[in-house]
Amino acid sequence: MTSPSIRIAILALALSFATTAQAQWDDWYIAPSVIYFDDDGDRNLDDGMYFGQFSVGRGLTRNLAIEGLLGYYDVSGYKDTTISIPDQKHTELGVNLLAFLDRDATVAPYLLVGIGQLRTKDSIGNTENRPSASFGVGLNWNIAQSNFSLRAELRSRLAYEKNYNFIDNIASLGVQYSFGAKSSARSLPQDNVDTDGDGVLDMWDECPDTPRGTEVTSRGCELKNIDRDSDGDRVFDSVDQCPNTPRGVPVDPVGCSLDSDRDGVTTDRDRCPASAPGAIVDSYGCSRDGDGDGVLNPTDRCPETRPGATVDVNGCEFTDVIQLPGVNFGSSSDLLLPGTERIIESAAATLNNHPDLQIEVAGHTDSDGDANMNYGLSERRAKTVRDFLIRYGVDGTRLTVRGYGESQPIDENETMRGRATNRRVELRIVDR
Repeated sequence: MTSPSIRIAILALALSFATTAQAQWDDWYIAPSVIYFDDDGDRNLDDGMYFGQFSVGRGLTRNLAIEGLLGYYDVSGYKDTTISIPDQKHTELGVNLLAFLDRDATVAPYLLVGIGQLRTKDSIGNTENRPSASFGVGLNWNIAQSNFSLRAELRSRLAYEKNYNFIDNIASLGVQYSFGAKSSARSLPQDNVDTDGDGVLDMWDECPDTPRGTEVTSRGCELKNIDRDSDGDRVFDSVDQCPNTPRGVPVDPVGCSLDSDRDGVTTDRDRCPASAPGAIVDSYGCSRDGDGDGVLNPTDRCPETRPGATVDVNGCEFTDVIQLPGVNFGSSSDLLLPGTERIIESAAATLNNHPDLQIEVAGHTDSDGDANMNYGLSERRAKTVRDFLIRYGVDGTRLTVRGYGESQPIDENETMRGRATNRRVELRIVDR
């Protein structure tokens, strides 16, 4: 007859499988492990490495996971002058709940509690079935951006009997594999999502389930007759004193065009609506470009560039390598450090101003780690920057990717600062 603890374990796993449709499919994982068995002293068995255990689990939230466990331990006994202890075979079936601070962290510690059933059979034919409970701690080390992680765990298992309990200690070391391709999408901003396709981004949409094709307000809710805004300036017709304002032009509370940069040219006619305060502008509201490099005087950091020179968005001439100072990566990672996207966006603007340039996105690492692995890491870093450039409007056919590993340092690798500088990506002009 099935014990109560086994029935509870099976029910918990069944509930986990039943909620699969509500969870991300790539949260499933398997984890085979080898174990070191330290038995209860009253068993009189030898401690040591005995077979292992196999876990199948699924993440429930960012902080919780549930898993089923199957363990098998072929444990040896010993002999002395007075008694002979037979060998034992332990078969464990259970379900564990894992509590994390953050499952997505590179190093993710966790607490473990579980229940199950322990079947013990010795070499002289005796068999015991005991309900069990486990308590322990573990550590899951996510390996870069792969689906694999290393897992170490230490738990105490109580095997219950009415008259006597055994408490065994089990240490395990294994590999965990998560199903489904990992993506860097978790680290990318999600501000540009419009789930219901009504033209209002989700972060502003107060009615995120509006049927497609429905006219909506600026907050994404269905447009009522009293709320109509014929010229799309976000001022309702009932109060709009300038009902034919061009779309996209900033307006005042009564719907009339503003002079946003206060240069004397109203925004609907201003081709340069962000002119610097006090700038002398033409009839279209644009500052003059003194050196003819395509960058207006107020924003030109190199106002005397030679004629015909290729310049970046700041008006300064660049050579065959475009450096990206400040675009750095964490150690052994192809994820950008926070705040670097603006630098890549500026570089993308420069490339978009020069559509004839063919660019090699070159990735580099510091000297830490295996040299062959660093080549792969540097190529992944280059791909990360390439993907951001494409996102900011650069034609992907103009971009090639190459990883140089640790072979081309620009600073010393003996200091933390030098290694951070060497973890970089450069844009190399290969054709004009």
